[in-house]
Amino acid sequence: MVAPDARMARMEVNPQEIDWPQLVRLCMSGDSGAWAQLVRTHHRRVYGLCYRFTGNPADAEDLTQDVFLKIYSNLTSFDTTRGSLQVWITTMTRNLLVDNFRRTRNQRATGSLDEGWETSEELSPIDRLTSQSTSPHEAAAQKELASMVQSALARVSVELREAVILRDLQDLDYKEIAQVLGIPEGTVKSRISRGRAELARLLERNKREVM
Repeated sequence: MVAPDARMARMEVNPQEIDWPQLVRLCMSGDSGAWAQLVRTHHRRVYGLCYRFTGNPADAEDLTQDVFLKIYSNLTSFDTTRGSLQVWITTMTRNLLVDNFRRTRNQRATGSLDEGWETSEELSPIDRLTSQSTSPHEAAAQKELASMVQSALARVSVELREAVILRDLQDLDYKEIAQVLGIPEGTVKSRISRGRAELARLLERNKREVM
């Protein structure tokens, strides 16, 4: 249900030009093309959030499928007066990730937090740290740096991690993050500041261990 057909996949549509409330109504009426458009536009963001939160490509793909199933079954609850479709989808994604985190807590306790950080080819970790035009040496250095950042991010506490991910990797503003997390904007700013500081501390420690 999630994957759009080949014809729809080739269409390039500016998300800003889409009437999202109307598209949601079409989805609820059973319009498969409208659903394919919604999924195609938001899939990368949802997958990116799942991947950066879990650090495992296979888990991220499974969770992405679960997110879109949840979105499809809850389309009637989307309310344009309470925020944008992007914020609503991010909230749905975040809630599912929190539920998954709690459900798999015991399993994670016996596994490695670093598992899977370097195995995703579909989405380069920490997009802002990479450039499209780099030499092989620079690309290797950037890949190593991205791996270090992802590894450190996995060790940041969950509440701080999700705030940093939503701000620095998902590009949501403070108001949108407050809506997603259900907390005041002041708390959002505090968590982002503390999360960045914790991430920097972990990166500095990792750097000293490598040298």
